[in-house]
Amino acid sequence: MPRHIDIAHARALLRSRDQLRHDGLSERDIHRAVAEGALVRVHRGTYVAADQWNDLWAGGRHLLRVLAVHRASPAPGPIFSHASAAVLWGLPLYGQAPAVVHTVIEGDRHTRTSAGVMRHNMRLVDDDVVVQAGIRCTSIARTVLDVARSQRLETAVSCADAALRMRAVMGHQQNPDAASQWRTEVENHARRGLRGVRQARWVIGFADGRAQLPGESVSRLRLHQLGYSDLDLQVNVAGSAGNDYWLDFAFLRSHMFGEFDGQSKYRDAEIRAGLSIEDVVLREKRREDDVRGVTGWRIVRWENEHLRIPDALGQRLRAFGLRPPG
Repeated sequence: MPRHIDIAHARALLRSRDQLRHDGLSERDIHRAVAEGALVRVHRGTYVAADQWNDLWAGGRHLLRVLAVHRASPAPGPIFSHASAAVLWGLPLYGQAPAVVHTVIEGDRHTRTSAGVMRHNMRLVDDDVVVQAGIRCTSIARTVLDVARSQRLETAVSCADAALRMRAVMGHQQNPDAASQWRTEVENHARRGLRGVRQARWVIGFADGRAQLPGESVSRLRLHQLGYSDLDLQVNVAGSAGNDYWLDFAFLRSHMFGEFDGQSKYRDAEIRAGLSIEDVVLREKRREDDVRGVTGWRIVRWENEHLRIPDALGQRLRAFGLRPPG
């Protein structure tokens, strides 16, 4: 199953042409390996094994491209921005597979794209630029703003939720003061004249760090678009034997819980922590039975296929007798 990687792991996967030559490959061998699909050329002079490339989510592949562009650039390297800064911060890019690496140029030059790199003409202030793992990129607040104003709502909301989670959430609880401070910091970057700033401001206000996965963030967006207002997130239920359960959504008026059922909990070996898929399914069934038993509330589950458009999720919920207020 595709997986996420961090910067250290991504660096270890990349192989320069010199490293491949040191391993005994000639230039002809390298060209043949790329042509036959055994190697993927990530950027000029940088490669990764095809099986490792195929094992990554789109965000991990983009991270490899960002690191490859950094390797190929003269010191101190470009300033990465937008989706490229987001992957350096470990933020999700729900539904996006960026076609280019995003960097910043300052001055009077026009934004342009060449060799797979888009160079944005952006005016940055000192605190807009930080160093992340030895790489210059826009700050997390500026990155959230740029993603929020330039990407689809699904991508923007999941990115903002994840950034807010890093800042203001401990366990399942969000600190309102820390969340308010985060919103103010991101808002301070939303200067007049920036394209897409109206959408960005809406995303900043809508963000909620209690969403633990991008699928939960998009679920929250879809529920908002469908008109559900009687919602609570990350609701705690004490099980019959003292178990501590947390449910993704609670529809308070309807006395129902909602759960985004991502495939990773079943298919990702790291998340399963040594359990078989059958063991995980059985654990989920016992948890659901216990929650229903102690609360008397029903539970509705949905998957990624129900998040494509609002109506897909709405149809799923209506099948369980769940409709928005009014």
